[in-house]
Amino acid sequence: MKNKIFSLLLAIILFAFLPFGSKNAQAINQTETERLTQQIEILMQQANLLRALISNLQSQQEITALSYLAVRISDNAVVLNKNPDQPYSIASVTKLMTAAIALENIKADQTIKLTEEMLKPLGSSPALYPGADVSAGNLIKAILIQSTNDAAEALSYFLGKEKFLNLMNQKAKQLEMTSTVFYDVSGLNPANRSSATDLAKLLTYIYINHKEILTISKSNDFWLPDKNNKLVKFKNVDYLYPLSAFVGGKTGYLTEAKQTLASIFNVNGKPIAIIVLYSSNYQADALAIIKKLNNLKSL
Repeated sequence: MKNKIFSLLLAIILFAFLPFGSKNAQAINQTETERLTQQIEILMQQANLLRALISNLQSQQEITALSYLAVRISDNAVVLNKNPDQPYSIASVTKLMTAAIALENIKADQTIKLTEEMLKPLGSSPALYPGADVSAGNLIKAILIQSTNDAAEALSYFLGKEKFLNLMNQKAKQLEMTSTVFYDVSGLNPANRSSATDLAKLLTYIYINHKEILTISKSNDFWLPDKNNKLVKFKNVDYLYPLSAFVGGKTGYLTEAKQTLASIFNVNGKPIAIIVLYSSNYQADALAIIKKLNNLKSL
């Protein structure tokens, strides 16, 4: 019965995109058809993600993360925590700092020509290929939406890898992220470490100074052409992005880090930074934390 209702709702949503009348039907060109196909794909993906989230929430109640933290952005009040000062490998959560440094040091419309050296890291897209001219703004979208590692590498090469990394570590010191260190810009290096307390400081900084990072990370409608000029979709790899409460943030995974998350959610109308480190299931852990927060009268 639930599946029938779900399918009916999805059909209604898709129906809203369809044109009416014979004249409109005849007026559909190839571009409009492609746009409609893309919209359907996005909606189907969101529906599948929501199903997965519901399944996760139903199957798990205990929080698996060895460290987690929930902080109210408005006054930095700690609402919920476990081992918040213990540093762990953070994987692609690294890219939050990468995006902030890129925005502060490279103009969004600056064109960057991609090279073989930039594209060496694992985690790439066919729309990023040697010789392609890509704006810094689009590279930032690639790292925040699909967590594309070579896009992060390209941004660092533009400024100089050593300089970019120094800027990341300097920003961490400026924000008093005392347990944080970065050895690369993508998070592939397990030596990139931080604590939940430190990452809450970074999220607060981003919320105040770079809300565009949060907005981009919530998107699932970003495309770039490949070398054959065919549009390639950058799929959002954060399964929490369809939630209305999700403001934005980043997740990551490495064997050494397990699953990580540093994101902001609206809980009872208030922006809350939620950090999860060394988790077996970041989606279920985040939802379990939000559930606990919703039950707090003091929030």
